[in-house]
Amino acid sequence: MNYKRLNRYYYLRLKRLRGDPKILAGGIALGVLIGLTPTMPLHTVLIIALTLLTRTSTIAGIVSSFLICNPLTYFPIYYFSLRVGNMLTPYQISWSSIRSVLGSLVQSEGILHSLKILGSLGYETIVVMVSGGFVIALPFAVISYYVALYLFKNLNAKRLIRTN
Repeated sequence: MNYKRLNRYYYLRLKRLRGDPKILAGGIALGVLIGLTPTMPLHTVLIIALTLLTRTSTIAGIVSSFLICNPLTYFPIYYFSLRVGNMLTPYQISWSSIRSVLGSLVQSEGILHSLKILGSLGYETIVVMVSGGFVIALPFAVISYYVALYLFKNLNAKRLIRTN
């Protein structure tokens, strides 16, 4: 698979989105936030729910999440979420247990099977992973909001000039 071409495709999909720059940037920020958390089988569901609650762009959120969380980034996202979560919480989870679960998730037969695998992790593991992932994702989400807002405002200004 040609990842450079796939990333270009998603970049163009984002660039072609139309609408209020604040709404589009909010969707991108939520997509980045959820995409960088270790909630792999629930990304789309969480993005749809959060974008509907915040009245931001669902399409922008889903596309940006696909750009952030892909087969090349699963392992680093989970690894750094574990490391940061181990520092923040009183629990200590080993990487070997997470790596085996991640391998099972990647080869999962469906969302129900994935949820069953995640449910077998235990409370401590979920707390460590989600808290670490959220701490990592929050600054990237804030930065992506402002970058996307700037880009969409410039795109709208260029479109306005072209139409006149």
